[in-house]
Amino acid sequence: MPNSYFQFKQFTVHQENCAMKVSTDAVILGALVNEAFPTRILDIGTGTGVISLMLAQRFQEAKILGLEIDQPAFEQANENKNNSPFKDQIEIHHLSFQEFSKKHTESFPLIVSNPPYFPHHNKSKNVQRNKALHNDELSFGDLIKGVVKLLDKNSGAFWVILPPRQMDDLEKIAAFFGLHPKDFFELRDRPSTKVLRHIKSFTFTESLKPTPSLITIKNDDSSYSKVYQELLKDFLLIF
Repeated sequence: MPNSYFQFKQFTVHQENCAMKVSTDAVILGALVNEAFPTRILDIGTGTGVISLMLAQRFQEAKILGLEIDQPAFEQANENKNNSPFKDQIEIHHLSFQEFSKKHTESFPLIVSNPPYFPHHNKSKNVQRNKALHNDELSFGDLIKGVVKLLDKNSGAFWVILPPRQMDDLEKIAAFFGLHPKDFFELRDRPSTKVLRHIKSFTFTESLKPTPSLITIKNDDSSYSKVYQELLKDFLLIF
C-alpha cells in the first residue's frame, strides 16, 4: 500500500485521497520542463498537485493554475499547496479542462499535463481511479483542442508525458491542429530495457523532427543513473 504522503526536500505531498499517487511520470515531467522564465503555467489534471509544486519551486516568478475534476483530489491538492512554501503562487480549480477552456480567454506561455490514457474497456470497479487513468473524461482530441485555444501562439509550449504508442496518437492529433514537437525525451528504467515513456514539448513553430534524448532511471547495476540524480537532486531526499 502506498504511503499516505511523499516527502520532498521543500514540500510534502499527501495523497491518501487521490486515485493517482505521486509517480515517476509526474516527478520526471515536473523536473524536465525547461521553458525559460514562464510567467503563467497551466497544469491539466493536477491530481495531488505535485507537478504544480515542483514548477512553483523551479519558476518562483510564475503563477500556476492547476485543474482537477475529481473532488477528493482537488481538496487534497489544495491542502498540499496551502501547506507548502509556494501557496501564493498556485491556484487549484475544481472543474474539467473542457469547461475551463471554453470559459477562459487568457493564454498561457506554458501548459503541462500528465494525462489519463487508458481506453475505457480496461476499467476497474474503482470510479475515482477510472477517472484518473482513463481518457474518456478527457480525450486526446479535447486535450489538444483546449491546448490550441489556450497556448500562447508566439512562444508557448505544451509539455506532456505518455507511453510511446499513446504519444504517437496524441502527436497525430496535435499535427492536425498545428502543434509540432520541439523537445523529445525517452524514459527507460535501465539502458537495456524498453522505452517506458515519451516526454515531448509541442509548439506552434514547425521545425526539424527532434532527436530523442535518453533518460534512464537506473544503471544496469541498479544504482541510480547520474542523469536521473541530476534531474531530481533539488527534489528527492535520496539525492
